[in-house]
Amino acid sequence: MKLSVVIPAYNEEESITQTLETLYQTLVKHGIDHEICVTNDNSKDNTLAVLQNLQQQIPTLVVFTNLGPNGFGYAVRYGLERFSGDCVAVFMADMSDDPEDLVKYYHKMRETGTDAVFGSRWQKGGKVIDYPGVKKVINRVANFIIRIMMGIRYDDTTNAFKLYRRETMEGLKPFLSPHFNLTVELPLKAIVRGYNYEVVPNSWTNRKYGESKLKIKEMGSRYFFILLYCWIEKTFSRGDYKKKTVKPAVEVSR
Repeated sequence: MKLSVVIPAYNEEESITQTLETLYQTLVKHGIDHEICVTNDNSKDNTLAVLQNLQQQIPTLVVFTNLGPNGFGYAVRYGLERFSGDCVAVFMADMSDDPEDLVKYYHKMRETGTDAVFGSRWQKGGKVIDYPGVKKVINRVANFIIRIMMGIRYDDTTNAFKLYRRETMEGLKPFLSPHFNLTVELPLKAIVRGYNYEVVPNSWTNRKYGESKLKIKEMGSRYFFILLYCWIEKTFSRGDYKKKTVKPAVEVSR
């Protein structure tokens, strides 16, 4: 089973080298067939030049450039329309996600045959390092609202770091979110549309270089829009978008 890793990158020249080298070395160490798809989201720094140089060192690195429209969601979607693997993970360029956790996701999917694997930083075994206090409060409140409104138990919907089978990702289209609200759209659609998933504890580490692209003040209404959309689909769609299950053929004796 080939793993694709989609990484959006905007002005990440300081972080991207360590992220890609560590990710590649980890996947090779565990013998995982893979490709690393980085979408350069029209960066204004030297991100593209760094990526082109890294292609000489990392044979599984594929570089896309999204000329526009730009934004986190658009960059991720650009990669999700072009990956070649049997499953695909969204991974951050700033090394906030741990490649060893991705290996756990991958093996969990293979062992269970599940449609998706979601990470949780807040369940037993998960951890956060240098997580800003205000951001943590907002995160916990937002996820509580999502749980109550959608009637789910999963506690880390806003965590972008997740793994989906190709068939699952196809079943979540069309994508709506142009920004960070895509991180909410994908898992909620998967849940609403009947795809099964496993939850694996994961870790998160605050970036060492650059600045976060997530602007909380700008995202509140966008998160609410996509949450409301998914609630409407769950409540009123009458299962029109549900995962299609193929019934096994019944042998008829003659």
